[in-house]
Amino acid sequence: MMDLTIDRLETVIIDVPLRRPHRFARVTMTAQPVLLAFVHTRDGVVGVGEGVVPGGPWWGGESVESMKVTLDTYVAPLLPGRQVSDIAGLWQDISDHVNANLYAKCAVEVALHDAWARSLGVPVHVLLGGVARTSVDVTWALGAEPEEVVVEEALAKLREGHRSFKLKMGALPPEEDTRRVCAIAEKLVGAAGVRVDLNARWDFLTAQTYLPRLAAAGVELVEQPVPGEQVEALAELNRLLPIPVMADESLRTPVDALRLASTRAADIWSIKTTKLGGLRRSRDITAIAAAAAIPCHAGTSIETSIGTAASLQLACAAPGVNWGSELFGPLLFTEDILRTPLSYTDGSLHLPDGPGLGVDLDLDAVHALRRPHLTKEP
Repeated sequence: MMDLTIDRLETVIIDVPLRRPHRFARVTMTAQPVLLAFVHTRDGVVGVGEGVVPGGPWWGGESVESMKVTLDTYVAPLLPGRQVSDIAGLWQDISDHVNANLYAKCAVEVALHDAWARSLGVPVHVLLGGVARTSVDVTWALGAEPEEVVVEEALAKLREGHRSFKLKMGALPPEEDTRRVCAIAEKLVGAAGVRVDLNARWDFLTAQTYLPRLAAAGVELVEQPVPGEQVEALAELNRLLPIPVMADESLRTPVDALRLASTRAADIWSIKTTKLGGLRRSRDITAIAAAAAIPCHAGTSIETSIGTAASLQLACAAPGVNWGSELFGPLLFTEDILRTPLSYTDGSLHLPDGPGLGVDLDLDAVHALRRPHLTKEP
């Protein structure tokens, strides 16, 4: 009989270069730091999870460096001798020792699911209730770059089958930024859907002034225009605008989900396994959304193929994740850390076969990308 007893937890930090800079409202990325968490069982099965934030601690308050310290110091001692299947019990014990730190917790929670599913010889989606779909549409995210740069990249992605694009805003003054996005949207109208993400950068009055202009130019959705804690302001904008509002920074916990649902603050929710603390909390929050008739979108923190595979398992298992995805992360990196890449065709990402997350790490690639002075071999 398979021994599901945990032997140890190990962590590795890697830095993965990007094909082109990715600019957010506050920072610009040229490489993505990633924490990989490895759960080893006594039978030699290894599960892997990923902790990653988009461009550093500005977004979620964590960094890969803080995740590593938290996991190595406070979480790793709690796991040996426990069963990988005891995810609910382990989550409670970890939470008793570590408050918040949802990105770090996600890395371990996903690794536990991967190890458990591999031990059973089944995909992770089986542990989450089975398959609701076998692929998801992928919106391509464009950075806060000048108009001509963004349009050139969008046209190239159109030829590859992408039909939906998300533009980052907030790095420029509102008037200039709005003119830039309106010009881009007008060039893509009829060819692709255009969405914008403010990353919580504007205040209510700025959003009230400029968002109607974006809607008039053909922008089909606006994501998190105001700070995450300003749910009432988000709800007011949602009532004013003729296009959907998506909540991202406003949604991190099940309590947040209840507040968003009760205020009807957003028409769509961005579900990121990273910011929500893993697969089970993502599934639970998606169920709250479904009960409130709110569709969900599989968002990204710019994960490697490991984090993307985890989000894909969730998106394909949860019926409520029915507003597509932004799981484009692996396509943005110069290096893949899998033996066989994930399958992207015609603007969609397809669920892989195989146990666990359905993918296998290329340990040579991990070795080449790791930070030797901070990490050990998995």
